[in-house]
Amino acid sequence: MESLILKSERKIRLVSTEIKRYIFERINLQNRLTIIKGARGVGKTTLLLQYAKEVRSADKKVLYVALDDLFFQGNRLYELAEEFVLNNGYLLLLDEIHKYPGWSRELKLIYDDFPQLKLIVTSSSLLEIYRSGADLSRRAISLTLKELSFREFLVFKRGLFFDKVDVDDLMDNHLELSYEITSKIKPVFEFKEYVASGMYPFYWENPDSFYDKLFQVINLVLEVDLPAIESLDYNHIVKIKKLLFAIATSEPFTPNITKLSERVGMSRPALIKALHYLERARLIILLNKPNKGLSALSKPDKVFLNNPNIHYAIDSKNPLIGTVRESFFVNQLSGLYDVHLAGKGDFIINNKYTLEIGGKNKTGKQTKGIKNAHIVKDNIENGTEGVIPLWMFGFLY
Repeated sequence: MESLILKSERKIRLVSTEIKRYIFERINLQNRLTIIKGARGVGKTTLLLQYAKEVRSADKKVLYVALDDLFFQGNRLYELAEEFVLNNGYLLLLDEIHKYPGWSRELKLIYDDFPQLKLIVTSSSLLEIYRSGADLSRRAISLTLKELSFREFLVFKRGLFFDKVDVDDLMDNHLELSYEITSKIKPVFEFKEYVASGMYPFYWENPDSFYDKLFQVINLVLEVDLPAIESLDYNHIVKIKKLLFAIATSEPFTPNITKLSERVGMSRPALIKALHYLERARLIILLNKPNKGLSALSKPDKVFLNNPNIHYAIDSKNPLIGTVRESFFVNQLSGLYDVHLAGKGDFIINNKYTLEIGGKNKTGKQTKGIKNAHIVKDNIENGTEGVIPLWMFGFLY
């Protein structure tokens, strides 16, 4: 355990707390067990270390542990927690819990046997807590860490801190809000860099190698995380890679399951399952029209890549700009608000707002006569009545 303490101290001491992700303020130690899910590369480890640095004190011992550490080749997680508690441990931070075999059972035992211990755990976005072998759903508070918002990108790049905007406030007050923001930055210019390469914190480590790192992250998700969690063999993973490429090289589309099955060599049920695997891995987003459920066996009405950076990584010279716009929009709102496909227009938000996405010459012809309809335009700084700049939807978190 001493080696783990030394590693923990070193990492906590070195982490910067200058910039914190949006869910930092939502972590509450009144909840004894918090599980933070998210895709690889979005900053879960940094978040844990920052929280450790803020919380620890002389009477509040904190220990950060990566679950792929060689320590666990000969030691149990439960025994580590027990020893930590005996030494007056207060907060145990467990990074990438899904890499520890039998994690759910031991985590449940730790929670039940050591009521004085606080636990914050990170996991792959693929992990389904409610399907775990132990009943953790009633014990854990689950948070999801998304990719960087445009608002957060501006913090990383320029050190500018803007307030988050609720979607209702955005709809009602976008004119005033946009003029306040454009008095400080040129959002159209900044937005182009963001959608191309600014949605993952590791961009700032080395911008020149960003796409190489993003490809590496995608491969690790498909080749390491997915097989570990779903027990899929190599041939299945190869087919899922083909499926992701097919999606990436298409406009957002209603998938023809029969043709797609033939193209990637999967049966219909296997292909639909694979789509849901890719969504949980935060590599794609599946959408339906209102009043249609999206079960694990249902065909989605439309498929998007999770975010524009993946588009640019695959084809930086000729990205489908309409696809990039819609991918950004869906990425920023999904998980925060109810997002569905619209019969007229592109999207319906919270069963209230109908939005049509396009370039600066987009008209309102498709949404004419629809209540609470707005045009969302790219390449404009400020909107008008019923017209909202696309970049503003990057200020929702």
